[in-house]
Amino acid sequence: MTDVLRRGRASLAFSFFAQGAAFALLVTRIPAIQDRYGISDALLPAFLAAVPVLAGLGSVATEHLVKRIPPSRVLRWSQPVVLLALLGVGAGDQLVEVAVALGAFGLAVGGLDASMNMLGVSLQRSYGRSIMLGFHATYSLGGIVGASLAWAGAHWHLSLFVSYLPVVLVLLPLALVGSRWYVDAGADTEGKEEAVAGAGAGPLVFRLLLPLCLVMTFAYIGDSTVSNWSAKYLKDVLGSSEQTATVPYNVYMVMTLVGRAVGDFGVRRFGAVAVVRLGAVVAALGFGVVAVAPGAGVGMLGFTLLGLGLCVIVPQTFAAAGRLFPGASDTAIARLNIFNYVGFLIGSPLVGALGDAWNYRGAMLVPMVLVLATLGYARSFEPQPDRYGEVHERPRTADVGRGSNGV
Repeated sequence: MTDVLRRGRASLAFSFFAQGAAFALLVTRIPAIQDRYGISDALLPAFLAAVPVLAGLGSVATEHLVKRIPPSRVLRWSQPVVLLALLGVGAGDQLVEVAVALGAFGLAVGGLDASMNMLGVSLQRSYGRSIMLGFHATYSLGGIVGASLAWAGAHWHLSLFVSYLPVVLVLLPLALVGSRWYVDAGADTEGKEEAVAGAGAGPLVFRLLLPLCLVMTFAYIGDSTVSNWSAKYLKDVLGSSEQTATVPYNVYMVMTLVGRAVGDFGVRRFGAVAVVRLGAVVAALGFGVVAVAPGAGVGMLGFTLLGLGLCVIVPQTFAAAGRLFPGASDTAIARLNIFNYVGFLIGSPLVGALGDAWNYRGAMLVPMVLVLATLGYARSFEPQPDRYGEVHERPRTADVGRGSNGV
């Protein structure tokens, strides 16, 4: 059983890595995609917004799918679709072709994100200790690798298809092979179906999940602020060179990797509430430093703090949903995952509108306040009685029969 869990953990970690690489390869080459397909500046926001909107629909669809099939099967087939859709983005030359490829990418990535976190939460329950941050650390590592490969492709003036093809040829077969060892671990099927039915529409259930939905939204508003505005902020507000302006996002990603790599130890030692509170305070401090920075060096320090602070919040939010609804964690996670995309959709235009109407220093204070609001919901991350997550608790039994072979 221990070997089964270890293989399941390793194969799921690779899925997080592959998804991080694929997403980074897409978002870091947006200017090249725009040039290849002749997408106007006026039309580009619609294309960019369509991906998270469709991802939200994919997450909703996954909520219903996992009532009939195990999450491992959703993950097994959504990940290849994401990778092939990425290749499709680089292969076409007509606007309709990139629209179809991005649409497929968005729908599949919603199912992929939801099912990966479902399996991560259920594995954490089986292990009886915090391991979710480790999965998200491999996502960060994949993002760093993907962004580095994208930089190399741009540096050597490679076409999108030539840049994407080797990555897909490596990741796709490895993901398919690794999917053999996914483990659907968690509550018994009968109890799960009963809990899902109870979770269907009750206002009490939504009220319990709502604080975590808000925390997820606030975290992704902060994350999208960094990914979309860090380069512009450093160059236009802090007066850095164009080359230096590319550094903050890389620093941010490296620090998310570092924070997540050690975060599980912090949760085991001090508890999820303390880790989330510390993360919120550090992230808010990072936004504050960015807002008052006199130059690029201090601004870079702010983005470093942001990476360390924000990185622990999202994985622990998924884990907390699993603790609140141990018999219906898949449903809770699918619904919670939607607010990932809500935050992404709100964050970038919010900061841009405030920056244009007011100034970008002031705009950075808004995500700072929202991240600080997480402190008011920290109690939602508290371990529940008789749940997993306590250091002294023994590992649960894994449901190995369902999932990895689809029977």
